[in-house]
Amino acid sequence: MVTLGCARNEVDSEELAGRLAAEGYQLVEDAEGADAVLVNTCGFIETAKKDSVDAILAATDSGASVVAVGCMAERYGSELAGALPEATVLGFDDYSAIGDRLDDVLAGRPLVPHTPRDRRTLLPISPVQRSAVLAGAGGRVDDAPAIPGHDWLRRRRLASGPSAALKLASGCDRRCAFCAIPAFRGAFVSRPPADVLSEARWLASQGVTELVLVSENSTSYGKDLGDLRSLEKLLPELAAVEGIVRVRVAYLQPAELRPGLLEVIAGKGGHGGVIAPYFDLSFQHSSPTLLRRMRRFGGTDDFLRTIERARSLAPGAGFRTNVILGFPGETEDDVAELERFLTEGRLDAVGVFGYSDEEGTEAMRLDGKLDQAEIDARVRRITDLVEELTAQRAEERIGESVEVLLAEDLSAEEGPGTWLGHAAHQDPDADGTTTVTGVPDGAVAGQLVAAEVVGTEGIDLVATALVPAAPAAGR
Repeated sequence: MVTLGCARNEVDSEELAGRLAAEGYQLVEDAEGADAVLVNTCGFIETAKKDSVDAILAATDSGASVVAVGCMAERYGSELAGALPEATVLGFDDYSAIGDRLDDVLAGRPLVPHTPRDRRTLLPISPVQRSAVLAGAGGRVDDAPAIPGHDWLRRRRLASGPSAALKLASGCDRRCAFCAIPAFRGAFVSRPPADVLSEARWLASQGVTELVLVSENSTSYGKDLGDLRSLEKLLPELAAVEGIVRVRVAYLQPAELRPGLLEVIAGKGGHGGVIAPYFDLSFQHSSPTLLRRMRRFGGTDDFLRTIERARSLAPGAGFRTNVILGFPGETEDDVAELERFLTEGRLDAVGVFGYSDEEGTEAMRLDGKLDQAEIDARVRRITDLVEELTAQRAEERIGESVEVLLAEDLSAEEGPGTWLGHAAHQDPDADGTTTVTGVPDGAVAGQLVAAEVVGTEGIDLVATALVPAAPAAGR
């Protein structure tokens, strides 16, 4: 299996892996010698789609049968199949029968690729269908649309590290002008809290000590279950799962970040420090005028107040975001406003992307399109600023005490007691790392070690262990 894109796709791949293993397929590390390669594609933006196509073409070099699944496959269906006859293209609704579909591929039986549909018209589904879907294995009705990554009983871990993504929900009800995700992922569907907790306990039994909660919009969790405060209630329960030493939430929508949720994430109420004071906020820009054009809310001053409130509760809180440059109608004043926000906000990590037209979105029809050369120049300008600002923010942490989740023993290469890990403000996949020296013998991946930051390398930290490593709970 080859997985591209976000952590949500990684969860979907693990569900597919589990289904295939249950059907008697053996998963192997290398495409060479494999009978088939499944490429779980990303269809978010132009560069991601290109990477997905490249991965499909590279897989064909192995001589194995190639099957494309995931967001790009779902979004384009028969169109993608026509452009890439080297691969079989499957949609989300094929996931529940992935073993049968792969049998067909290997036997040479032709499969008709699906015609894409706007999945917002399929989800939310009827109460009867929804009850069946939420019941899990054995309860699904045949005509209920698939919701990838919601069937944890089928999941099989493909990674071996101490951190794992855990899906809260799928889909999105927002209508951001630049985003096509709701059309191919569908409307927002939360997973029941009991289901999320059961999967968390299973992950802990697999050696996971850090849970990363993911969805298209985690701040919406529970709204379709009748309780907008579901996440505030669920986080302490996840923090109490035996064996879990850290819980972090990804993909927060700034306009929906309720005071109560902010306080729980910032650590108000205790929870033994297990809930990471980490705010992955999808700002996208900070110019109020441009944000309205994007069909979003807020602006520089609103965002800075949110950051200030979080830091007043948790001074060492981590902040990351993504920003888009070159959206139709973006002016120099808009870019200057974004620069002001980034400079005053002192974020820990920022992803910078150039705008690209996406089929089916409102932005594709807007006037005021910028030349690609201008978009590229603005991306470089903000990227340079971000690199400087995030490095400065890392330097501000020198002298701070941090708790580092150990991930990889570097003793053989870097000297005894040296480990690579990440602090509470660092997402394990996206936000830099912390190298810790002086870790006592006997430490294992997944433990937390208290350390003092003594240096930096860009956004990465260098730290020295303060106390002997304590085993993670339940290990």
